[in-house]
Amino acid sequence: MKIGEYYDAVNVFRAEKIVYALFLKPHRVLSTCRLNGGLREDLDYLYNHQSCEPRAHTGTDLCQVAVKEPERYQKRIASKAGIDFAKSASLGTAANVNNAAFAVEKYMGLEVVAITTAGVGGNGGRAGDPASYYASEQGTVIFDRPPPQAGTINTMLLINQELSNGALVAASTMMTEAKSSVLQELMAPSRYSEGIATGTGTDQIGIACLMGTSIQHTDANKHSKLGELIGLAVRRSLFDALNLQSGLTPDSRRSSVAQLQRFGETQDSFIRSIKEQLEADARALFEANFLSANHDPVTVAAVQALVHVRDQFVWGVSPLTCIHEIMISHAALIASAVGGREIGREEMQERLRDYVTSLESASLLELIHRSFAIGYTMKWSGRFED
Repeated sequence: MKIGEYYDAVNVFRAEKIVYALFLKPHRVLSTCRLNGGLREDLDYLYNHQSCEPRAHTGTDLCQVAVKEPERYQKRIASKAGIDFAKSASLGTAANVNNAAFAVEKYMGLEVVAITTAGVGGNGGRAGDPASYYASEQGTVIFDRPPPQAGTINTMLLINQELSNGALVAASTMMTEAKSSVLQELMAPSRYSEGIATGTGTDQIGIACLMGTSIQHTDANKHSKLGELIGLAVRRSLFDALNLQSGLTPDSRRSSVAQLQRFGETQDSFIRSIKEQLEADARALFEANFLSANHDPVTVAAVQALVHVRDQFVWGVSPLTCIHEIMISHAALIASAVGGREIGREEMQERLRDYVTSLESASLLELIHRSFAIGYTMKWSGRFED
């Protein structure tokens, strides 16, 4: 089914779990495709396809074929949609292509189209995270650790004016920066470290620009209008794709538990730890009203602040000699937010006299759990006394 047409040179279709762009006029293409990737000027198609379900999908050999026999794989996929595999560059994902998000940005005669599918929940990673495998003369060697989960951000970028080879590479860096900025704003967690994700381990891109136009771009950096439009289109399409695929939105991140996921926090562990520190009559009350406490904007802001402060110590911005007094000060803000009452650093130090400050994730979670418990204990204490 035809779902879009752009600048009289590209038609976009969806069929057989594939979203593909058919070039009506010659395009220069830069892509990460295993078979027909790199820089090409002889392609007629650029497509993104769903190769499996995001989780627990057995009974398919597509992923193994994709890695070991890319030509056979691309023939198999392209033939399903009537695409000439030799004239196409492909991107692959476990995301539902029905959730592909489209964004168009224009300025005067310049037009940029971004088409994105996205999942980051299972495979988010930060640049420099531990690898899963390496290439050796004997073949691929897998490290002894759990295999990566599904999660891929794929973007096809269509541009209606010609870019030089170098400008296409610059455009790819702009796409990456745009992607990382979205994940940073959403505080999307890495699944392989305690950092904020900058992408996933399987991200792919395809950039196609119309050839032979009167304007030829030799640059696509942030100072150029082309770079600006690329950034805007990729960001908008990625925000939409993450919402469509998994409901990951700025609003969904307004949650104390969500802000702590990258340190191993879960809703169950959060509730359990805080309940253990409450008096018996307050435990059931806290659990019954967990959602309110978890999503309270003042409390979430206090948790976010403490997490960011902890990051500053990890990154070496703040000196470790100040860690105890700074962390306790921000813990007091959490307790005050939860309880709706002011509580100062000195009082928090007294209540947390046995707390040992460190950069360990367990230490951070313990401090936040204790702060919640202190605040919740104070919340209704004495409020109805004459």
